[in-house]
Amino acid sequence: MTDYSDMLDMPHHVSKRHPQMSLEKRAAQFAPFEALTGLEEKLDDTARDKAQAIAEAESGIPFEEAP
Repeated sequence: MTDYSDMLDMPHHVSKRHPQMSLEKRAAQFAPFEALTGLEEKLDDTARDKAQAIAEAESGIPFEEAP
């Protein structure tokens, strides 16, 4: 294993070209995200439509099928 003690007292590098990122932007990089935007709503819509179709089929009332 290499001894890094010679690096412990070195000053922290600060870029002259790129401004420091705000804490909010840094935190956003690690925040959870929704990869498939709208998927949950679409699944809820489909489940509701299927439940309605089943209820209508069980009640004997005809329903229109989606195209």
